[in-house]
Amino acid sequence: MKNTLTDVSAGLGERFCSVRQQTETLCEPLTPEDMMVQSCPEASPAKWHLAHTTWFFETFLLSEFLPGYRPFHPDFYWLFNSYYNTVSEQPVKKLRASFSRPSLELILGYRRHVDAAMQKWIEEGVTPEAARRIELGLHHEQQHQELLAYDIKNAFWSNPLHPAYREGSLQSPSSASAMQWIGYEGGLVEIGHGGDGFCFDNEQPLHKVYLKPFELASRLVTCGEYLDFMRDGGYERAELWLSDGWDTVKAQGWRAPLYWFEAEGEWRVFTLRGAVALSAILATPVCHVSHYEADAFARWAGTRLPAEAEWEIAASGLPVEGNLLESEILHPTAAKTGEGLQQIFGDVWEWTASAYLGYPGYAALPGALGEYNGKFMSNQMVLRGGSAVTPESHIRSTYRNFFPPASRWQLCGVRLANRQE
Repeated sequence: MKNTLTDVSAGLGERFCSVRQQTETLCEPLTPEDMMVQSCPEASPAKWHLAHTTWFFETFLLSEFLPGYRPFHPDFYWLFNSYYNTVSEQPVKKLRASFSRPSLELILGYRRHVDAAMQKWIEEGVTPEAARRIELGLHHEQQHQELLAYDIKNAFWSNPLHPAYREGSLQSPSSASAMQWIGYEGGLVEIGHGGDGFCFDNEQPLHKVYLKPFELASRLVTCGEYLDFMRDGGYERAELWLSDGWDTVKAQGWRAPLYWFEAEGEWRVFTLRGAVALSAILATPVCHVSHYEADAFARWAGTRLPAEAEWEIAASGLPVEGNLLESEILHPTAAKTGEGLQQIFGDVWEWTASAYLGYPGYAALPGALGEYNGKFMSNQMVLRGGSAVTPESHIRSTYRNFFPPASRWQLCGVRLANRQE
């Protein structure tokens, strides 16, 4: 029994350092000025991401578990709180770009202070409960790595110069592989996380659902296919849209996915590698479309979006591999020619037809961490599968992402589904 804490901590220190370093690596191409920008209500400055992910470890780990720990700065307790109302009040989110102080240098000092305390604690050995909390903090930080990429992209898109975050071109075949329909028997099936390893509370409990036989498209909908929808008047045909979606199209003036724009008579797309001609990436998955747009496209195509249970059953047992953050492409890539289900992990988060609700028997985590997922189970839709900026060790077949149906600043796309006759 004397080695219990050491055994629990085995590998945890290395993973802690790796995840924390990845966040700072994502910030390396940015200037201090870049890291102050907050270009849309959904976004946060990169500097704030660096601070908030550190706040999580200080607030929920060091301050709770480590006797005698002294916080880095007393004001950081509330200044970098995001939405945990049972912890403290917090500044209004849309004002985060006004935080010129504390300086970037001080925030980096904050990270060093917390990292040193965490690493020493992990080396000395942590309890199983503390280890579970640390793992939650690491997955929380990986979520913010993805958010950071979205926020950087929107910030550079909002800049009239449209700078590239990373240099290099995007390579794509001239045409997409043929879309095939893959059938599933349905029946009484189990979904949810029921095994070993980390999961968020919203992935539990394991439970049974009944599915009719269904089909999923073998690959994601491409930019070229979405362009056909646009050319057929997709954004002008009210019969294709949910009522709230049609109201949003008119109110926002949507006529194309986010980051598509016309210049010199052709469509172009802004990416993390700068603007590219749409004609060069027609075979890649369409991205930055809302749930409303995904649903309208499916109606136009005579199909539908999959239920999240259908998606999970299809994905269960498949290896977690694909175009994820570690590929460093930072944009969806075209499906390969071949048989079977493709692009299930990575490339784009896939909108489902399922509202984000708790599973039967769902119980939020106790205390302030219960605010992490449960309180957002209203007016949100479920997405599955991860994107080109999702860390590979963060995604799994049971992972439930969620966003409001009008949201499109994240890398979200479309996989079609059908009832099987």
